[in-house]
Amino acid sequence: MIYLQLFLIFLEVGALSFGGGYGMIALIQEKMLSYGWLSEEAMLNIIAVAESTPGPIAVNLATFVGSSQGGVLGAFLATLGVVLPSFIIILIVVTLIKNLLKYKPVNAFLDGLRPVVTGLIIATAIIYILSKLFSFSSIGDTFSPDLPSIIIFFAIAAVAALYKAIRKKALSPIILIIISAGLGAGVYAFI
Repeated sequence: MIYLQLFLIFLEVGALSFGGGYGMIALIQEKMLSYGWLSEEAMLNIIAVAESTPGPIAVNLATFVGSSQGGVLGAFLATLGVVLPSFIIILIVVTLIKNLLKYKPVNAFLDGLRPVVTGLIIATAIIYILSKLFSFSSIGDTFSPDLPSIIIFFAIAAVAALYKAIRKKALSPIILIIISAGLGAGVYAFI
């Protein structure tokens, strides 16, 4: 039964989420918490690992969550569920794209999706920042700053801004992840 649930939940996530993996994070988190499969802290840890491993974040999230709930078969079915809608939609769009973009309603639909996707990504970032830096997960919680996380966050932001000011280009996300890992290991080693 867990295998069917994993497949159907991630099929729903893949079918109803727009904006790529970052747009899916909030929906995946809501589903995992509502089913009681993962705690909020475990979900945040899985998000962190999924962001730092190679591959699309949605696929990584589905694989990690599926694995945690149903082993190898659960990982396979969750991953299949999350990629299947995109695969089918891409096949359809590729065959029809030239004809579809001629129509104003199609362009209007795509124009309407852009702010929604941006909003989903911003909301996910805000929720993640409030949760990790201030231990704030719901209305009524008190802010409890996590000083090591705040130090790492601002150090990474400063490094990225300084690099961009000096070199006139953004620092590679891979380098930022490596610096973050080093800072995390260094800061948390002293706690």
